[in-house]
Amino acid sequence: MTTFVLATHNEGKKRELLAILLPVLGEDTEVRTAAEAGLDDVAETGVTFAENALIKARAAAAATGLTSIADDSGIAVDVLGGAPGIFSARWSGSHGDDKANLELLLAQLSDISAEHRGAQFRCAAAAVTADGREFSAEGVMPGRLATAPAGANGFGYDPIFVPEGSDFSAAQMSAEEKNARSHRKIAFDKLAAILSTQAGL
Repeated sequence: MTTFVLATHNEGKKRELLAILLPVLGEDTEVRTAAEAGLDDVAETGVTFAENALIKARAAAAATGLTSIADDSGIAVDVLGGAPGIFSARWSGSHGDDKANLELLLAQLSDISAEHRGAQFRCAAAAVTADGREFSAEGVMPGRLATAPAGANGFGYDPIFVPEGSDFSAAQMSAEEKNARSHRKIAFDKLAAILSTQAGL
């Protein structure tokens, strides 16, 4: 059995990542979350999603001696030049206040017409093995922003993000529907394939 540490305290993200990772890595894989491993949050001092994912994975691997997996992800809005980007979780000034972040973003785009509301969910996934090897992968889910939230599933900006080719927000989709196309699914599928081939996990 292989044991990993999943370097996140976000329960919504934890559920998504487990649903994505376990079918690829094997159901007998043991995954401990940061909270279960007794890890504190790590300061995300990078300037890209990839840098922040590696910072978290390195810290978890150093603290536990186990292979650690982390991600950094967020929403990038075209007319905002890619913002909120790495600041997605604290866009309103308070880290992890999904409602406030979503409401602020909607307010900032209140005068933007439908054809200019393009956006992408972006994810960088990283793994640091117990012996210090580092691997990373990225994924993008293109779409657009609605003018009002809809749906009760998911978390973060899901209620206002409409994936490309859909008429429904990510929060109106089932977990299976969202995970089948999500930026995390793309990034972690790539990372899992790298781990199973290059890292021998």
